[in-house]
Amino acid sequence: MLPTLIRRSERSILDDPFDFMRDNWARAVLRGAFEDEGMVGHYPVDIHEDENHLYVEAEMPGFKKKDIEVTLENGVLTIHASREEKKSEKGTSHLTERRYNRVSRSFTLPNIVDESKVDARLEDGVLHLRLDKREEVKPRRIEVK
Repeated sequence: MLPTLIRRSERSILDDPFDFMRDNWARAVLRGAFEDEGMVGHYPVDIHEDENHLYVEAEMPGFKKKDIEVTLENGVLTIHASREEKKSEKGTSHLTERRYNRVSRSFTLPNIVDESKVDARLEDGVLHLRLDKREEVKPRRIEVK
């Protein structure tokens, strides 16, 4: 049995103008506005730090290393990923929800980060970034004499 996509009936502006506007706004923002060039979305990210590093963990399910681009310039960290739509060449397609996909987020980092020391790895669909802190901002133990 093939999966069935059930959509609720379209609202009319005569039913409730606010519901109509909300539905159409959501449709334009979430689907229609970017349909031709692929959906642009975002992904969950966690950022935390310890004494020596700033850590960024971004969920990137379904993306491969070659699909992900990480840049750090002038204190702005940008994570961009895109993948091409895979078309089935076997038989007739009944449902296609897996499309070309682009996601991108940018974060302004504090000036404690050493932009020349960044480690990035993709593991189990999660991008792990470790950014070293500059030496002059790390806590120092001062000997009392």
